[in-house]
Amino acid sequence: MHELSTVVYVMDTVEKICREQDLHTVASVTLEVGEVSTIIPEYLLDFWDWSRKKTEFLKEAELKIETIKAVTYCQDCKNTYDTMTYRKICPYCGSGNTFLITGNEYNIKEIEAM
Repeated sequence: MHELSTVVYVMDTVEKICREQDLHTVASVTLEVGEVSTIIPEYLLDFWDWSRKKTEFLKEAELKIETIKAVTYCQDCKNTYDTMTYRKICPYCGSGNTFLITGNEYNIKEIEAM
């Protein structure tokens, strides 16, 4: 369950930003989470609800999650395609000479604070 460590990292980062920018309250944090990042959004939300009450700036903050689509690139035919549908094998040329472009990452996209 790396979701708990992800939530702790995000909260620590947001609280650091709040201190640096002299912010007092965070209304929401928006995370982008890749389709194949192995992060389970429902677990993030559960850990967030449990953890936020113990923080200085995030007590009432909502966690919003946006999905980053998984896209793979084929080095042989130079096409991109939906990773979730076709996995590692290119649907255009049948090659396995592919790599993931997006969909494995998570980012703090937005912090709504006052």
